[in-house]
Amino acid sequence: MQGLKKVAILGRPNVGKSSLFNRLARHRDAITSDMSGTTRDIKKRIVTISQNRKFEVLDTGGIDYSSALFTKVAEFSLRAAKEADIVIYMVNGKSIPNEEDKALFYKLQEMHKPLALVVNKIDNDKEEERYWEFLEFGAEVTFRMSVSHNRYFNEFYTWLEEHIPAPVETEKALQLEEDEPDPFSQIVEQIHAEYKDEEDNEIRVAIIGRVNTGKSSLLNALVGNERSVVSDVAGTTIDPIDEQITYREHEITFIDTAGIRKRSKIVGIEKYALTRTTQMLKKANLVLLVLDSTQQISELDERVAGLIEEHKLGCLIVLNKWDIKDDRSYEEVVEDVRDALKFLHYAPVVTISAKTGLRVNKILDHIVDIYERYKRRIPTSQLNDTLRAAIRRHHIPSHHGAVVNIKFATQYETKPPKIALITNRPEFLHFSYIRYLANFFREKFDFEGVPLDIVARKRGQRMDEGEDFI
Repeated sequence: MQGLKKVAILGRPNVGKSSLFNRLARHRDAITSDMSGTTRDIKKRIVTISQNRKFEVLDTGGIDYSSALFTKVAEFSLRAAKEADIVIYMVNGKSIPNEEDKALFYKLQEMHKPLALVVNKIDNDKEEERYWEFLEFGAEVTFRMSVSHNRYFNEFYTWLEEHIPAPVETEKALQLEEDEPDPFSQIVEQIHAEYKDEEDNEIRVAIIGRVNTGKSSLLNALVGNERSVVSDVAGTTIDPIDEQITYREHEITFIDTAGIRKRSKIVGIEKYALTRTTQMLKKANLVLLVLDSTQQISELDERVAGLIEEHKLGCLIVLNKWDIKDDRSYEEVVEDVRDALKFLHYAPVVTISAKTGLRVNKILDHIVDIYERYKRRIPTSQLNDTLRAAIRRHHIPSHHGAVVNIKFATQYETKPPKIALITNRPEFLHFSYIRYLANFFREKFDFEGVPLDIVARKRGQRMDEGEDFI
């Protein structure tokens, strides 16, 4: 509908944009959730306020650059702001002013159009003092608001009325100019066209381990050709080698990383190789930790495995050279691995022979299954049902008489799954109880091969203030 003012609601994820959209539209249209990234496209609705003033309000996706998809959604949101006549930028009033919010707001100011800063989630009078901290943005107009409680809307509506004229009842004003395309419709169509069939099915797998454990032979066995140079000389592989295959509708890219030696033996080009290996781990989703089943787990094996914990990756432990006879039984070998690599307790173990191809085919199924768990998001209702069951089985221990309560749990991120426990006293929630809950969640939801990040937080506390991987 041409001639109507367009009002775009922008902000980072989970600040209440969709809730404000619904409040203005007086209709529960946009999906609202505590889960970041719920809105990915742009929703539109015609809104009428006092004196029959009409405008078109747009709910945009959260501005977030944490992934390729969210980055594209953010680009569309900023394009919507450029096309709009009026812009509303929302922030979370339960947190302190954020530098990323400031940078985005200043970028919107450069558009030189009516722009309001809305500080949402000011739910009661005691929380109003946080609103004053956001005046440092230097916005021309700043409004405190509680969308969920329908508070503090009068001044906001008055400001909208100043920028949205009452209708002029003339034939010309009411005429639709159908030949002129609506830029917002084009944006919405483009989003749906680009992301309608998008699936998260690309897996990057790093193959790591000490030198001469058979990593290159394993890569050749997995992809079915002689892609890597295989030699009994330790350290043959220097540069990581990538190879991509398709399996179970997933694009799997293998990274054949250079063997890792003791630091005292790393010289010249091998030092460069170790740096490259670490860089590749930063890009990986999942790791195959290749161990020599004919040898005892060494301190160096533990250090290599520590890189997996450091980068928070999904993991499969591959015991290679199983075709070579050993005096130890399967149970004894696995027990030695579990005892030495306790921090990888979540990783499944598979015994193979890269040389003969024994059970190599099972690795591909493990990779896909682990990745599906790595990117999995548990619905909040299911997570809290499980949390209540865990608490009923073992009550939360108090701290020197101080009662510790967990109000609820929510998964706020994936790859790896990150779960926040909202509690009245996060500092008193003992790590052993968090570990118990992690094991309980693992048993219920099957997180085999995946590290779990469990954090205890007060309501409204930022999620990036410390992490515990279990």
